[in-house]
Amino acid sequence: MAGAVRLSDYPISAVQALRREASSTVNAIGLLRSMRALGPIPERLTSFPTDFYPGDAARGAEILQGRFQLAGDQLNAASGKIGIWSRSTPSRAFARGLHSFSWLRDCAAADAAGDEARRLVDTWIQGFGRWNSFSWSQDVLSSRLMNWLRCGELLFAAPADDDREAQRLHAARMRCLVRQTRYLQRALPLAPDGTIRLRCAAALTLAALCLPGESAMLRAAISTYNHEIDRQILPDGGHLSRAPRAVAEALIDLVTVRDVAAELETELPSSLLRVIDRLAPMARFFQCIDGGLASFHGGGEGDRNALAAILERGDIKSRSFGFAPHSGYQRAHAGGATVLLDVGEPPRGELSVEAHASALAFELCTASGRLVVNCGWGDDQPANWREAVRATAAHSTLTLEETSSARLLAPGWRRALLGPRLASSPGPVTARRNEEEMGVWLEGGHEGYREEYGLSHRRRIFLAADGGDVRGEDALFRPIDDGAPEDVDVRWRFAIRFHLHPGVRASLARDSMSVLLVQPSGAGWRFRCDGEPIRLERSVYLAAGAPPQRATQIVVQGEAEPFGAGDRPPNRVRWAFQRLGRIGGAAGEYQ
Repeated sequence: MAGAVRLSDYPISAVQALRREASSTVNAIGLLRSMRALGPIPERLTSFPTDFYPGDAARGAEILQGRFQLAGDQLNAASGKIGIWSRSTPSRAFARGLHSFSWLRDCAAADAAGDEARRLVDTWIQGFGRWNSFSWSQDVLSSRLMNWLRCGELLFAAPADDDREAQRLHAARMRCLVRQTRYLQRALPLAPDGTIRLRCAAALTLAALCLPGESAMLRAAISTYNHEIDRQILPDGGHLSRAPRAVAEALIDLVTVRDVAAELETELPSSLLRVIDRLAPMARFFQCIDGGLASFHGGGEGDRNALAAILERGDIKSRSFGFAPHSGYQRAHAGGATVLLDVGEPPRGELSVEAHASALAFELCTASGRLVVNCGWGDDQPANWREAVRATAAHSTLTLEETSSARLLAPGWRRALLGPRLASSPGPVTARRNEEEMGVWLEGGHEGYREEYGLSHRRRIFLAADGGDVRGEDALFRPIDDGAPEDVDVRWRFAIRFHLHPGVRASLARDSMSVLLVQPSGAGWRFRCDGEPIRLERSVYLAAGAPPQRATQIVVQGEAEPFGAGDRPPNRVRWAFQRLGRIGGAAGEYQ
């Protein structure tokens, strides 16, 4: 198992922490704010960006009545001048969602006039509009700017000339927007690497486009955005984090920026625009039959409506392909069935704070919907689930001795300094693909258990041409160059897990050698394996958003011997999912 933390990570992280703390201290005592005058405040925006994310009117109605449900918790707004902003939030994740205003579009959908939605923004400005260390952090600030601008017509449309109070509040909103944009320009270099920094660059560029008279800021923002896109988007269209959701969000943000620039006849670098031609096919690569995304490395299903709005546009081109070598994924599609297999190493360094130990995990989607999934994650889920769903056991793959193929930093000073990043990697992850007339073979291997247990894991998956037969093989073997094991009597317990989508009903056969699976449409599948008994256990699904959903997992357990090498390993389990057709009634016990 290869180490994922380098010695240089410690001083780099320490310096970054000191710089961020110094920035917070300067702003807290008001020096920077008093030294930098905002200058003239524009009266209106140059453009109102399109919001591709649809609002939820029912959720918005709840919020307008003072009931906020975020990150798995609920908080009722307090009475008084600033309402919800005077309450202590139940969790940091709740506070992040609250101050990012991701719910603002829901309020707009529920309140055509927008008076109450604007009041919520105005009361936030009263309490937090000058500066606050948490709500003005790069993560929260960039999200808030994007959400405010996407609701620009609601917040920043010019008020009636004879309504002085409305004009005063409008001016306060514009002033706060300018202040936040100028602050983001200074704070962006200190933003955490990865999706947060990329979103900061997108938000700054969009704000600079929408604010008149910011030509110097716009040039700098476009340059930064172009640099981050070039650095973070891989040649195959994936993102450095390896999260499918990061690809979709980067695509939606970039198209939003491009549309506003085109409207204003502002030229963007051709290298920046060409990235859309890489992002769009990759987003489609990760799509399942329901339009949502497969769940790998901290990304859930995402907003399928927003993604569809982008991919269905005539000016967005996308092509189909089966192997993303830079992102580390294999995809096979046939007869309405799709298999996605993780055959890459997790990201390293600061990017690994959201990464999962998911080497050789797969998801299976049929013409009737998702069948085999990973537990997944969503930012609106309760924080106490976060670490659990990053473990290998939360993915549809093999675990050895209930350990993960990549380990998180243990609690202590290292984790306090570096964050919950991965301390180790599964080593080199190999990938092979063979397409035949009968179907497609996908193969991968990793060394995550080699150092501790002396065994390598190899997985092979076959998808038949008609999409009705998915066969797999998981093998644990001792590499030839490792020589003979010291203790030939030891046995290691392994478990192969297949997490099922919450909509799938599962029934174990009496002989515990097969499972009947029924999807919501009534489509039936049978799971079988050779040699080892099958168990059905509880699982949980978080990729669809809060709250967590109860689910079921198929578990095949056995013992691995510490010897064997080459192409004939003794520790091998073969399994298969076979389509049965439509099944009526409940999935009860069957023979």
